[in-house]
Amino acid sequence: MFRKFATIFGTLGIIALFIGVIVGMSMLRPKPERQEPQIAPPSVFYTVAESQSVTLDVSAQGEVRPRTDISLTAQVAGQVVSTSNEFVNGGAFEKGDVLIKIEDAAYRAAAAAARSRLAQEEAEAALARKDYEELGLQEDPTALALRIPQLEQARAEYNAAKLDLDRTTIRAPFKGRVRERIVGVGQYVSPGAQLGRIFSTDVAEIKLPLTDNDLAKLGLPLAFTATEDDPGPTVVMSASVAGKAHQWTGRIARTEGAIDAATRQVVAIAVVDDPYGEGADGDTPLAMGLYVDATITGKPYENAIVLPRAALYGRDTVYTIAEDDTLVERKVEIVSTDRDSITVASGLQDGDRVVTSPLRGASEGDKVNPADPLEALPGSEKSDEPSPTASASNITSGE
Repeated sequence: MFRKFATIFGTLGIIALFIGVIVGMSMLRPKPERQEPQIAPPSVFYTVAESQSVTLDVSAQGEVRPRTDISLTAQVAGQVVSTSNEFVNGGAFEKGDVLIKIEDAAYRAAAAAARSRLAQEEAEAALARKDYEELGLQEDPTALALRIPQLEQARAEYNAAKLDLDRTTIRAPFKGRVRERIVGVGQYVSPGAQLGRIFSTDVAEIKLPLTDNDLAKLGLPLAFTATEDDPGPTVVMSASVAGKAHQWTGRIARTEGAIDAATRQVVAIAVVDDPYGEGADGDTPLAMGLYVDATITGKPYENAIVLPRAALYGRDTVYTIAEDDTLVERKVEIVSTDRDSITVASGLQDGDRVVTSPLRGASEGDKVNPADPLEALPGSEKSDEPSPTASASNITSGE
């Protein structure tokens, strides 16, 4: 029993001695000094602002249509006795050309009869005036005594008969082309009957739908009408015809004064003068019905700055980097935005370093580490450094 107790107490003593040695050594070890962790400023990409002359062009699409497109109708009854060689589908004609001739024998006879009656009434009126003057009466004669009503009726009948005779010859009211021929020689027509459809070729019109942002780029009001002092923006139309690309140049003549309720857009009317002549692209006219892409020359800005879309925070805010590498909030005037870029008219100066990295939780005065994205491209001297986009995720936008 004694030996058993001696063994147990001996083992406990060794363990206690070992623990004491460890505690003593830990107490003798110097305590480390406590240091606050230092947070490095996040790295951000930037681009340098450079002013330039910018023209904000607008793209649109539309169908070419004639300014005037009408149906020819007969105003008198009769048989068609002749038609012009150009009165065929697609035929071209000049203003005043005879297109259709209706048989006029009956109308010539009616006009001759009316002319004879008018001559008779003119003679009767002259004789009545002479007789009244020979009577030597002091008071003025009445209109009935001088047969003036009868004379006016005869003159009106003659003018009506002559007008019917003139209407047997149907002339082109303008320079244009035949869209559709409906009647031919030998066919009898009555007043109001359709003879064909024609359209003018002096001016072609293209309706171009524009958004409110497009109107701002072009500097156009809602109800614009071109004048000599303001002829409207230039428009270049392009389309493929017979497998070849062609272009035609026109201008914006006016805008419709109402907003389309379905699309919330405004229609601008582009015009091209003489689309089948001087306005054609070589021997290729701007044909009616052609669907074209239109590029409208926008309002020029002499000192605009183009930035990546990533530089924009909120609706009109960008951040620049000051000389001491702190953030500065700037309110800018944006005149154009698209998927990849924005165009700024004011609020920045040449040489400003504009942040293009995402910012989360940042505010003006925060310290940053500027990183030129060009220096991080593969093959550059700093391409092996950690990407600043990782640390930039610690800063926030003001959106």
